[in-house]
Amino acid sequence: MKRITILLLLALLSVAPAHAERIKDLATLAGVRNNQLIGYGLVVGLDGSGDQTTQTPFTVQSVINMLGNLGVTLPPGQNLQLKNVAAVMVTANLPPFARQGQALDITVSSMGNAKSLRGGTLVMTPLKGADGQVYGMAQGNVVVGGVG
Repeated sequence: MKRITILLLLALLSVAPAHAERIKDLATLAGVRNNQLIGYGLVVGLDGSGDQTTQTPFTVQSVINMLGNLGVTLPPGQNLQLKNVAAVMVTANLPPFARQGQALDITVSSMGNAKSLRGGTLVMTPLKGADGQVYGMAQGNVVVGGVG
């Protein structure tokens, strides 16, 4: 009996403590991830720091298309010299389980040669996913962060 007690005691002492992991640290739900969104838009109201339209003709074309969509037609051959507009790429991350109407943080990046986007306003820009569907809209004042 004494021998069995000693063997049981040795067996209990030799057992290492169990290492447990939380299930949420090991598993992910299928299809649950951030979705990247992208859009092309215009920032207006730049006080002379926008794209130089002679070097970025796509900015002029974008302004003409936007005005056309708003019902404004320009005479043919009109040469626009816009210094207060910049063509921009808008990106965002759509978090998993996002709800309709939820606000998103966006990043606005100049595509042309604008000196600064400070003080500008992003006009309504659809944000599309990889499947081409529109998942959000971006519009509003541009806040410039970082050094400078």
